[in-house]
Amino acid sequence: GNGGMCLVEIVSRGRDNGVRLTFTDSGPGIADIPQAMQDGFSTGRSLGLGLPGAKRLVNEFDIKSKVGEGTTVMILKWANG
Repeated sequence: GNGGMCLVEIVSRGRDNGVRLTFTDSGPGIADIPQAMQDGFSTGRSLGLGLPGAKRLVNEFDIKSKVGEGTTVMILKWANG
């Protein structure tokens, strides 16, 4: 790919503290997000575990993508969760 950016933020909600990572790129985008979130799906030569695996490891996960424009993935992990 052409790279992208990662924004790291420390977040607080009430007594909860955590870290939010937002990854953004201007690549080809993801045409079918539900398909991309299935274990084993890959458009390349990977195991297809990246996005669904990341979702299982965090408390909050959001993905937005536009074909031809790029993708943004936000993950949030609470320190106590």
